[in-house]
Amino acid sequence: MREEPGLDAWSIAGRRLMSRLFVGTGKYATHELMAAALDASGAEVITVAVRRERLYNAEGRSLLDAIDLDRYTILPNTAGCFSAEDAVRVARLGRDLLEQLGNPGAQCVKLEVLGDKRTLLPDPVGTLEATRELVADGFSVLVYSSDDPICALRLKEAGATSVMPAGSPIGSGQGVLNRNNIVLCLSLLKEGDAAYPVIVDAGVGAASDVSVAMELGADGVLLNTAIAGAREPVMMAHAMRKAWQAGRQSYLAGRIDKKLYATASSPVEGAISYIPGE
Repeated sequence: MREEPGLDAWSIAGRRLMSRLFVGTGKYATHELMAAALDASGAEVITVAVRRERLYNAEGRSLLDAIDLDRYTILPNTAGCFSAEDAVRVARLGRDLLEQLGNPGAQCVKLEVLGDKRTLLPDPVGTLEATRELVADGFSVLVYSSDDPICALRLKEAGATSVMPAGSPIGSGQGVLNRNNIVLCLSLLKEGDAAYPVIVDAGVGAASDVSVAMELGADGVLLNTAIAGAREPVMMAHAMRKAWQAGRQSYLAGRIDKKLYATASSPVEGAISYIPGE
């Protein structure tokens, strides 16, 4: 098959990747369904919540037993942490776990420090504090942030490997609510550092949301519920894989300018019929 333009390899946290989709492993009805959806998504990096109650299902089966650890880079996350102290502790537990498994994601963490149980929006102060501590401890920190451009910039300055601004609240399915803020985040984070990876995280509800994020210039998209909660998770995973590719190619190809008035697709010169206004 001919290689398509714009879908070249890229790097984040020292990992060379072909996919720009990061997917979670929670909320699936069965481990088998999760494994099929991961495969369909084409993702190479998947996130796993480190807390024990999220690693084992009701039958006591370990999530990690259903994941091909030779295929996927595991990105442990600190989901459910509401303080910097708790997030740092969970990140270190994740590192210990993945080191025992020999997975290359051991030195990475997807950092979440949440500020509120209802919105699950990040606590900016706790997030910044945990980022600084984990960076000092040698972690590559991929950090969940609000779409506030200044907060995002402060996290980069603290040493975050990637800043991951939210499209909308986690699991809300509202897509990218404030496109202008995402563009501002991209502009500030990539100023003089075009290769700095910015991943839009959270809020995806449909494949079109992934395409929008990629068309804005994001380097990737992270999602979970939009696939796991779909009526047909495996089919949705296929759709998400195609969506990031379409959005990336559209961004690189360059959209046309928006205009107030129409522009004919075909020339009107030589037309023999009446043309209003001519």
